[in-house]
Amino acid sequence: MRTGFPPAGRGQSVGLLGGSFDPAHAGHVHITREALRRFGLDRLWWLVTPGNPLKDRGPAPLAVRMARARAQMQHPKVSITDIESRLGTRATADTLMALRAAYPGVRFVWLMGADNLAQFHRWQNWRAIMETVPLGILARPDERISARTSPAARIYRHARLPAQASHLLARAEAPAWCFVNVPMVDVSSTAIRANGDWYSAG
Repeated sequence: MRTGFPPAGRGQSVGLLGGSFDPAHAGHVHITREALRRFGLDRLWWLVTPGNPLKDRGPAPLAVRMARARAQMQHPKVSITDIESRLGTRATADTLMALRAAYPGVRFVWLMGADNLAQFHRWQNWRAIMETVPLGILARPDERISARTSPAARIYRHARLPAQASHLLARAEAPAWCFVNVPMVDVSSTAIRANGDWYSAG
């Protein structure tokens, strides 16, 4: 394995939680622990992205966000990684393709919130993502309706696992996706930035 790449062995299941983490906070930690428990994952990686192509404004420098993420999330099964920067990928579909080539025999699961599923059809090559890895959806109860009526959810309704079978998701063949209700911590990166409690270039 190349230097700077997180460890994972053949046959292991690895959850991937991507985002700008601008900044990482207790809510990210909470959903990470829930995902490990609910989806039957052996490991979980935070993919701290160079930048989100769907956002107009750039995030704080990658090194700053990585340091904050490592300070927030300390768990033996969790790795904080800038692997997208190392791979030179930005789009999720490209990242998944590169990871599958770099980690043969590892079962990846893409993790995201229900708000992301609601607009998943806007992602580049979103169908390829759906057909490549299972998706674990972490949902607030009040977000379920918009996500369940989204284009992605309707088109792939046949591939949905019931919540009571969430522990089987990591071993399912794509396309497969599963909703789990997760009580969320009332904190957001947007609110932290708005309060001025985060990085400032000035």
